[in-house]
Formats: sequence, structure tokens, C-alpha cells
Amino acid sequence: MVECTFRGKRRKAICVGAVEGVEVFVCFLHEGLASEITEIEAMTKAMELSLVIVILCHLQSLNHLTMLLVRIYGILLADMERRKRSRRKVKWDCCSRAPTREINMHRIVYIIDTACIENTRMDRRCFHNLCDLLKTVGMLQPTRHMGVEEQVAIFLHILAHDIKNCIIKRHFMRSGETISRQFSKVLQAVLRCHSVLLKRPEPVLENSTDDKWKWFKNCLGALDETYIKVNPLQDDKPRYRTRKGDVVTNVLGVCSQDCQFIYVLPGWEGSAADSKVLRNAISRPNGLRVPKGYYYLADAGYMNEEGFLTPYRGTRYHLNEWRHGAQPTTPQEFFNMKHSSARNMIERCFGLLKGRWAIVRSKSFYPVKTQTRIITACCLLHNHIRKEMPIDPLEDNTVDTAVAEDNFEGHEMIMHVESSNA
Repeated sequence: MVECTFRGKRRKAICVGAVEGVEVFVCFLHEGLASEITEIEAMTKAMELSLVIVILCHLQSLNHLTMLLVRIYGILLADMERRKRSRRKVKWDCCSRAPTREINMHRIVYIIDTACIENTRMDRRCFHNLCDLLKTVGMLQPTRHMGVEEQVAIFLHILAHDIKNCIIKRHFMRSGETISRQFSKVLQAVLRCHSVLLKRPEPVLENSTDDKWKWFKNCLGALDETYIKVNPLQDDKPRYRTRKGDVVTNVLGVCSQDCQFIYVLPGWEGSAADSKVLRNAISRPNGLRVPKGYYYLADAGYMNEEGFLTPYRGTRYHLNEWRHGAQPTTPQEFFNMKHSSARNMIERCFGLLKGRWAIVRSKSFYPVKTQTRIITACCLLHNHIRKEMPIDPLEDNTVDTAVAEDNFEGHEMIMHVESSNA
């Protein structure tokens, strides 16, 4: 029992139950008719408290009480439904969003090559060839409300512009959970295509006319390492910190003469030595394979050993030292000049990779394990663009994209690295 005030006098009210969480009280008066049912309706609509006082004035029978409670119950339900509608957010259904998504995809990918290159870093023909490859080799399947083309467009847009989930979901009008799930699916599909997208090594032939590579017979390409910023756990940051203070991963890259990646090994800590990473790449079951009698060009940070040719130490080497008409004066300087000109292909490869995919230029917000997979996927997509597009969007020279038929079967492989005077 509670007390209430009606017309300046305090009355006692008895709780008779609750309606949708709102308690209903009955107050008995003895001064004659105090109000009509219409007055009770106005009072209940105006009240903001979880307390409704039912005023009974000399009711002649129990039927009047029942009718009054039913009427108030209906008023309460109508008021609660009105409040729910006022708080309910406006949501689009799938059917209303589908035309807008179709228009958006048409604007991003299908309308013109310039827009497609800007958003996905490849033209429309290259984009559709990639989608077909991911369907057949990568086993990428469409979902009920999203096709493969839209999944790939979302993935490439994130890599190209390093856009976070909260922003990309507005561009494609999808939920954050959908964007994250489809990104992981496409990433796995791209990695499954590594056997197709990685370049097979081609040795330099005796009759080669390439001014950069004709000096190095049986050379398979060039290798070097680059640093890419990552976001490791707090306890692991000292291992990923370089002598310059950057938190990075050490990525070993091997490229061919036409600027395509042959082998990529990301994931090593930034403090790891270059020779240590190379030894690990050689010893892996599916690592870098160098047949006997063939070699790669490497810089002075590596040992001059079987399978890897380094320049002379203590002699001019870098290309900027041969500018302005400077000419070599000794055989060692001539060798270093030609070595630097050919080995610069791997530097060019890394430059195109970072220029094309913004996600490898800045510190990533993905875990280290996911970031290493993203680096490998970026290298594979770089090869796909070089193969499918006769003119790279980042440069204006024509690239020969012939695939090597010789895979060095039957050749003995180099399984370890040691210093050599050869």
C-alpha cells in the first residue's frame, strides 16, 4: 500500500498488479464522483513515472472495475508502442540496398579503366582475370548476397589505400563483420594461387642482348631484403626493433630479370641479420632453391658463396657514383658497375610494391601473422599485374611476360651457404 495525493488530499492506494512492467494501483474515494474515464486517460498519457493510480468513485459493481482496468491496460500498451517506435532506428533491408551497391560497384570497377586502376591498381581485364583465377585455383566462392567481384574489389581497395574497416564498410555499404570475413577469405584464396602467380626463374642465356644482364650468364635474378613496419605485441617489440629504432619485419625478396617476384620470405624480426634470414630461406622444406651452376646477385651484406654473387668490397659500387660521365678505371670497378645495374632490379621491385600497395608503406593495425600473409599476397598480386598488363600503371615500359618452361628438374640444389673465394 502507498499514499497518493488527489485534489489536495492524501489517499491510500493498493497495488493490484503490473502491466508490461508498470505497476497499477487502486485508490478508493468516498466523496462522490471524482473523475471520468477520459480524465484517467489524460492522466496516464501525461505521466512519465512507472506508477499509475486508478481512481474509483463509488463503483456500483465489479464489472465497472474490470472495464476500467481493461481500458487503462489498452492505454498503457499504446503508449509503450509509441515510445518504442520513437526510439527505433531506421534500417535498410537487403532489397533496398542492392541497387545502391550495384551502382557503387559499377562506379568503382566497371565504368572505366582509370577508375578501376585507381581503386584496385589494375584495369578491368586484369581484374576479371584475377577473379577467374581466384574462383578456379583459389576456390573463392560467392555468398548469398555478395559476388566474387565485390569480394575481390573490397580486398584490393583495402590493400591499395590502407583503409580501416570502419571506413571501407561505408564505401561498400556492408557491415564491419562482413568486410572482415570477406577480407580473410580473399586473402586465403590469393595465397592458394602462389604456385601460379610466383615467377619461375629463368637463367640468363649466352646469346642474351639485355645490356644489364648479358654480363651474368646463368644468373637467375637478384635478391635483397627490405623493412616493412608491423604492429607486434608489446613484449615482442624489442626483437622487431632495428638499430634506427623502427619496429619492422625483415622481408627477403628474390626477383627475376623482368621485375617479378620468384620468392618472398616475410616475418623475420627487424633485428635479424640478412645472412641469417638467407640461411633460413635455403634450409626450409619449401624455401629458396638454387640449382648447382646457377646463382643470384646479392649486395655486400651477404657472403660471396656458391649460388650468390656479391660485388668487390672496398670498390665503388652504387649507381650514383657512376653518374655525370664517370667511367670505371679497373676491372673490379667495371664489374661492380654492371653488378649494381643488374641487382638494382630488386630495389625497383620493392619500390613498385610499396608504391602500389599503401598497406605495406605504413604501420599496419593487423597482427604480425596476418601482416606477413598480406605482404606475401601483395607480392603475388604484383606479379599478376606485371603478367596481365602490358604497361604497368606505375611505369611506362613494356614488360616481357613469357613464362619459363624449364623448372630445373634433375639439377642438384644448394642446401647450405658457406663463404667462398670462387
